[in-house]
Amino acid sequence: MTAQVLFKNRHPDRIATLAEYRHSGGYEALAKVLADSSRQQVQQVLTDAVLLGRGGAAFPAGVKLSTVAADAPYPRYVVCNADEMEPGTFKDRVLIHADPHQLLEGICLAGFAVDAHEGIIFIRPEYEGAARILEREIALAEKEGLLGQNILGSGFDFDIIVHRSGGRYICGEVTAQLNAIMGRRPNPQQPPPYPTEKGLWDRPTVLQNVETLCCMPHIVRNGADWFKGLARTESGAGTKIFGISGRVRRPGCFELPMGVRLSEIIENHAGGMAEGSRFKACLPGGASTGFLPAEHYDIPMDFESLKQAGNRLGTGAIMVFDHRTCLVGVTLNLMEFFARESCGWCTPCREGLPVIRELLREIEEGRGKPEYVGVLKEMGRHLWNAYCAFAPGAAAPLESLLAHFADEVQEHIERKACPFG
Repeated sequence: MTAQVLFKNRHPDRIATLAEYRHSGGYEALAKVLADSSRQQVQQVLTDAVLLGRGGAAFPAGVKLSTVAADAPYPRYVVCNADEMEPGTFKDRVLIHADPHQLLEGICLAGFAVDAHEGIIFIRPEYEGAARILEREIALAEKEGLLGQNILGSGFDFDIIVHRSGGRYICGEVTAQLNAIMGRRPNPQQPPPYPTEKGLWDRPTVLQNVETLCCMPHIVRNGADWFKGLARTESGAGTKIFGISGRVRRPGCFELPMGVRLSEIIENHAGGMAEGSRFKACLPGGASTGFLPAEHYDIPMDFESLKQAGNRLGTGAIMVFDHRTCLVGVTLNLMEFFARESCGWCTPCREGLPVIRELLREIEEGRGKPEYVGVLKEMGRHLWNAYCAFAPGAAAPLESLLAHFADEVQEHIERKACPFG
């Protein structure tokens, strides 16, 4: 049985109560650091635990906290990214509905670590149920003295508010999200300065993903070595929430050791491939990762192993495709999304994505020409010159389609029709 950390209090039909969370050790980490720890000690234990950001970028969480200078101006902010508009990704919603207080404690710990006194949860509009859960549980935590003024009699103040997004995928990008909170157009900004130097209203701001923040109370309470020991691989640390969808018998979210093999996730936890299906490929970490072909079916699912395979773990959202799935059609569908969601700020993204979408449409609908393949490769390279990581993320499925499934693209062109009907 896999050890459950983030899903320890998960119920099939309701959220965990504050009493249940506290009974399982909740808020012990916060009480501990408020009583006898320095901010630097909190930063160090998270760094020693090798907690990498679970939102896709995999930046070390403790290192990010340490980049807020001791003499930085006030106020300082902690922002929780609960936007989660990456297609195929739904782990953060499940975490909030399972055990919201571990997120609230994690935000508060991050606030203590950088001497911030205000936290903001930025959440997508479709997650209205989760937003209401968080507002209700924030009020309960304040009533119990676990948030708000003079937390646990320590003299430390920390408030959390829930900010509902206007609803665009680009708002998940760090600097675009900060612009959105300030009521500005959510265009990305090119650092420096970095948000931990000048973020919200030009004040130091730390932004972390829901899952990353949920890990923090457990690390602070149990130690760095414990967290690293949860992983299956030397390069991994902790557990990971894998959300699996597509051609499997039992889609869902599963908490598993970092480094668990892809084949084990599919066969043991997702119930195997759907009836009559054979594994063809998957997107291992959401829509902005590349297709992982069948030769990597047994790959350890951690950041380093996927990097060595020329891919990314991303959010850990595994989208599974079988032998009857047209990957040209899948890529076209993804490009429809990315082209629509571009903020239009820079040329490679604004102009490049619609061109890629139309070329793929021509190929999928039987009007493709051999020279389109070369144009697609060139356009994919241009996306890497965009202003932020949005366009390079969009390039990942396209580039992997052309690298691993070139025969399938060619068959569309030669037949003048989609071979999958």
